Amino acid sequence: MRRPLRAATVFVVSAGLVGAVALRAQGRQRTMYVSVLDAKGASAENIGPNDLVIREDNVAREVLRVSPATDPIQIALLVDTSQAAQSFIRDYRQAVPAFIDVVLGEDTSGDNQVALIGIGERPTILADYTSDRAQLTASVNRLFAIPQAGTYLLDAIMEVGQGLQKRGAERSVMVAVTSEGPELSNRGYRQVLERLKASGATLHVVTVGTPANMTQDRVLTLSLGTKDSGGRYDTLLIPSALTTRLKDVAREIIGQYRVTYARPDSLIPPEKIEVSARREGWTARGISVPEAPRTAPQDRRGR
Repeated sequence: MRRPLRAATVFVVSAGLVGAVALRAQGRQRTMYVSVLDAKGASAENIGPNDLVIREDNVAREVLRVSPATDPIQIALLVDTSQAAQSFIRDYRQAVPAFIDVVLGEDTSGDNQVALIGIGERPTILADYTSDRAQLTASVNRLFAIPQAGTYLLDAIMEVGQGLQKRGAERSVMVAVTSEGPELSNRGYRQVLERLKASGATLHVVTVGTPANMTQDRVLTLSLGTKDSGGRYDTLLIPSALTTRLKDVAREIIGQYRVTYARPDSLIPPEKIEVSARREGWTARGISVPEAPRTAPQDRRGR
């Protein structure tokens, strides 16, 4: 009678070992927020694990789950109020409310919040993070070009990034709407990019007007900042197209997917994480959720 009992016991232990090995093989689960655009540039629907490829330091990882991202979003909208934006203010006032309507949605009880920040002369909060449409509409009416003021976009990214980091939102976005006027920030691009990365925010940039001779720090901040954070960088020569383009940006933000993938267990995080779409002509870009720092395990005596 004892032999069957021993056989059953051996089977249970073996199953436990198999489960432990499988768990170690799968490693840790990581999360990304990913935008997927079809060949026409519209947000793609019904995306599944087989539609995406995620690579860490050029090594492909297994995509486990893909679902629409429903987490609340903190959105900082940085709008150029420098003298160079004088001829575009009317377009800004038309485009910004359209952007706000899309990201807040029809449900007035939604959890997404928008802050409006002017970046002429110095970064100035016109409306703090809120989902109150009336408050945001009133702040849009305070968008004016400041005479003889330059643009301080890099300073704004630094300050807004610091603020978002303190707020601790898992999902945050910066959208900069700026002219091609002179950049007067004193920040170096490396410093700005480090702050942007630490904030965990995605950066989207839409510039309006004829490209000018911008500083190297501004060029590198906008090009690398958008690319590395999973954002888009658009240049518009026709200001009247701003409303349509900002609505496209807004739809991309709210149309993101929450993607979970497996990473082998390691104390050393990857330096580079990339996402791409398998379908030809489609585009995928995203940002990983910041990972909490790991600590070495303690022994049984608590050392």
